[in-house]
Amino acid sequence: MKTFNQYIPTKLLFGCGTVDQLAEISLPGTKALIVISSGTSMRKFGYLDKVVAALQKNHVSSIVFDKILPNPTKEHVMEAAEICRRESCDFVVGLGGGSSIDSAKSIAIMACNPGDYWDYVCGGTGKGQPTRGGALPVIAIPTTAGTGTEVDPWTVITYNNEKIGFGNQYTFPVLAIVDPTLMTSVPPRLTAYQGFDAFFHAAEGFIANIATPISELYSLKSLQLIYQYLPTAVRDGANLEARSQVALASTLAGMVESTSSCTSEHSMEHAMSAHYPRLPHGAGLIALSLAYFETFIDTVPERFTQMVQAMTGKPCQDPKEFLSLLAELQRACGVDDIRLSEWGIQPADLPVFAKNARETMGGLFQLDPRPLTDDEVVNIYQRSLR
Repeated sequence: MKTFNQYIPTKLLFGCGTVDQLAEISLPGTKALIVISSGTSMRKFGYLDKVVAALQKNHVSSIVFDKILPNPTKEHVMEAAEICRRESCDFVVGLGGGSSIDSAKSIAIMACNPGDYWDYVCGGTGKGQPTRGGALPVIAIPTTAGTGTEVDPWTVITYNNEKIGFGNQYTFPVLAIVDPTLMTSVPPRLTAYQGFDAFFHAAEGFIANIATPISELYSLKSLQLIYQYLPTAVRDGANLEARSQVALASTLAGMVESTSSCTSEHSMEHAMSAHYPRLPHGAGLIALSLAYFETFIDTVPERFTQMVQAMTGKPCQDPKEFLSLLAELQRACGVDDIRLSEWGIQPADLPVFAKNARETMGGLFQLDPRPLTDDEVVNIYQRSLR
């Protein structure tokens, strides 16, 4: 039995209607900065109004920062942190997808620490300084099911073609409200992209060389739920049973992120979307996935048979069945046709991506089941490019 630890200091409220509890539960302050994306959905579907009204009922005032991009940037983190300080906000609410919640965490850090956000980021050109000032409390209210960022400390921000994950004990949300009724408006394609992000968090965390008995439980249950319910959630976004089960799978995969880790597939995708920020994170992962996981089939075959058994509920002797199930799930969700070239990615980019992945998120390569060579990394990119 290996030695391991678990630290997830986030209070979790899960289930349909739980967002209404925001009006009556104890909150960590009296003035909130609400962080949302630059898109229209938070206002269009009434989610922002619902949160603002609940906070008001709980005697909390709020202001809104609404510039966050799908691949959030350092510039917006710094701008929002300045607003946070100027307006004397004492906690931050991340409302929306992973980009909004990640940004809320980073803003919370910079509201309490001097200098530039990249002073604290590890990897790439980041300086890796300690965040001695801590962070403002963060409340995470996801309206998508994919990142699990509501129960992990990680936040991914892009600056100057470097897309880097960062987090510490201060960046765990103090409260996560996962209400599947806020997720029914997500379009089918995005539902699939986000669901596969959760799938890969769980699968990568299961094959990672730091997986623990606790993370394995979270991983296998998450994989089972996604395999069973994601196609339904994609086909019928109003199906609350499917939405709830995929939301639970995403939250469980976030717990995997807190107790194990992603592996280098995420480093490789971050390199792509750092250079091509219009590329959705989930789409990039899907494109890489078959070539990526096939690379490790012979290294940890028992890990792949265990994942198959969790997904299907049936015994498995052939680890390559995992690849067949993964391809089947992509077809069932209508995302087996992803062409990276549609986002402008060309063969000449691949060595650049491989270098970027090592330099910015190289730590995840150390958590792979075995070390990957640079040639293998480029080969995975090559086999994934269409």
